[in-house]
Amino acid sequence: MSDHFKALILNQEGENFKREVKSIEKKFLKNGDVTVKVNYSGLNYKDALILKNGARLVKEFPHIPGIDFSGVVEESTHKNFKKDDEVILTGWRVGEIYFGGYSQYAKVNGDFLVKKPKNLNLRQSMILGTAGLTALMCSFTAKATREELLLGDKVENVIVSGASGGVGSMAVMMLNKLGCNVTAVTGKKSNVEYLKSIGAKSVINTDEMTKDARPLDKGLWDGAVDTVGGKVLENILAQTKDAGIVAACGNAADIKLNTTVMPFIIRGVKLWGINSVTASTKRRQFLWNEAAKLIDFEILEKSIKEIKLDEVTDIFPKMLKGETSGRYIINLNK
Repeated sequence: MSDHFKALILNQEGENFKREVKSIEKKFLKNGDVTVKVNYSGLNYKDALILKNGARLVKEFPHIPGIDFSGVVEESTHKNFKKDDEVILTGWRVGEIYFGGYSQYAKVNGDFLVKKPKNLNLRQSMILGTAGLTALMCSFTAKATREELLLGDKVENVIVSGASGGVGSMAVMMLNKLGCNVTAVTGKKSNVEYLKSIGAKSVINTDEMTKDARPLDKGLWDGAVDTVGGKVLENILAQTKDAGIVAACGNAADIKLNTTVMPFIIRGVKLWGINSVTASTKRRQFLWNEAAKLIDFEILEKSIKEIKLDEVTDIFPKMLKGETSGRYIINLNK
């Protein structure tokens, strides 16, 4: 391990918030029982919020952000990991209250890591990253939970909101691979053909889903993945068929939900919250092992932008303004 390496450091002095890529020493890293040489990290919406001003998530400065990464174990005293193991980290508030992946080396609690499946490489692991794990959880919830756990009817017609984003676009692809007819919801007309190329049977504009929702509307969906909240989620709930499951994982539009009990007591609709941050290691490992079966990386590559660590500070403001699409991954070796 090199004594000096590159990292993106956040610092706050009074009202002055600073972001700087600079060389740091090994001793700068905080406590952890596994040291990982980071190959790739992701630029997620939550990362962008943290990069802006800490988003009230970062408690101490200086801080290294980056909520997900993939890499190779350099040193370990953890029973489950040894040198040269290839690993993935998402969640557990790494990049928020713990130092994250915007560094060429990261020192973390080994309980936060999972071993990379053999059918994925490190770059593919971070093409998926937090967004991919969340999309996997949502897709299995909307389809498999109803069909297998609840012994319900086959899930055929599903809707995915925020389909131009990282979670939404991957959920479209995964649900298509699982055999569903996917309707994608997006506010970006320029993305219609791309969404169809990754598996959407039809695409509707977000405006159609932001009207005032009725207590119950015509039943259209066997299941749903919602990444935005607010009026879109209200309309999805009103339009979900009997015993349908709505997997809710985001609040890109609004944290508020103004609905009634009618979808739940008349149709037995289930609103299923998705929290990928503290999902168990057992569940994570299962989902990561399934990922390669449900993702066509050749198609997904078209929406991937690989950037250097030095470029992060220029791109995150555009993400916050809704001026980006697809997934950004950071190559820490560049």
